[in-house]
Amino acid sequence: MTAGFFWILLAFALFGGLHSLMASRTVKIMVQRRFGVSALRYYRAAFTLVAVLTFLPVLVLAARLPDKSIYTIRFPLLMLTLLIEFAGLALAAAGVQQAGALPFLGLDVFFNESGTPAKARLLTAGVYRFIRHPLYTGTLLLLWFTPRMTWNYLAFNLGATAYFIIGAYFEDKKLAEDFGAAYQAYQASTPAFLPRWKSLFK
Repeated sequence: MTAGFFWILLAFALFGGLHSLMASRTVKIMVQRRFGVSALRYYRAAFTLVAVLTFLPVLVLAARLPDKSIYTIRFPLLMLTLLIEFAGLALAAAGVQQAGALPFLGLDVFFNESGTPAKARLLTAGVYRFIRHPLYTGTLLLLWFTPRMTWNYLAFNLGATAYFIIGAYFEDKKLAEDFGAAYQAYQASTPAFLPRWKSLFK
């Protein structure tokens, strides 16, 4: 284990804390009171920009700190890991595509005549029919099935996994508040990350 392992976990914790704070209703209400309702039009875009900028230090630490290899997967198992990673990438992309890339990034306000964010939709079809958080699942497959694991990468993956689990919890709470009984029924029948085997063949 390297010293960088703990620095990366700490950086991820700080990033996750700030990201979760900005996603909270409390901060949005504070922004609305301070800058007016119109400021909320651009909140998602600002949220995305801040998330990207504050995530860069985590990436730099993972890439630049001294590191040691844990294992390397070689051919022929290498082909299986690459296939799973590709499936994870496809799953995450499908989730974003269904949600709408522009609304997901908060950029839709710049591309419609009204200048207002798209109305939130409850997604239960497509990949959302099988799992509630396809973007998280797809990204985790991409991360954990890397052919080469190092201590820095392990710290990054652990931080990302914890962040996604906590994020999914708060996202479920927010969606239950937004959509009420409809989301609660969906939540009760649809797993968060791993699909039920039988549901894949319905």
